[in-house]
Amino acid sequence: MVDSADPHVQADWWAETLGWSVEPTDEGFIREMIAKGYAKEEETRTYRGSLVWKSGAAIRHPDSPPDGPPRRILFQEVPEGKAGKNRLHIDVWVGADNVEATLEKLTARGATYLHRGRQGPHSWVTVADPEGNEFCVS
Repeated sequence: MVDSADPHVQADWWAETLGWSVEPTDEGFIREMIAKGYAKEEETRTYRGSLVWKSGAAIRHPDSPPDGPPRRILFQEVPEGKAGKNRLHIDVWVGADNVEATLEKLTARGATYLHRGRQGPHSWVTVADPEGNEFCVS
């Protein structure tokens, strides 16, 4: 789970970055939960024309089994902004020949270049997503 100011925007950003997909919303289920009193309207919002839970969004790995537990990352709304170093650090491997082009695409989409690193023959670029979460591209 990743804390986020806007989980739906973060889910879209990371789904595109990783080549995953945003889990679809089930408006009928949401409306049923409200009708039965298990949820309230203020716990929802409209995002890209669909009714969604306000507090979270998830992305799913493309190879997740359709009938089993998904490999997914959940983005959860929190009131406070990022305050320190990440406890989880994602490495996005694109291959040495693709690092610069990927860095250019990511910064055009709102990522922030932070620094370059090297350890022996391995090198990487550390960037931050639009909400400041650091990750590496190598």
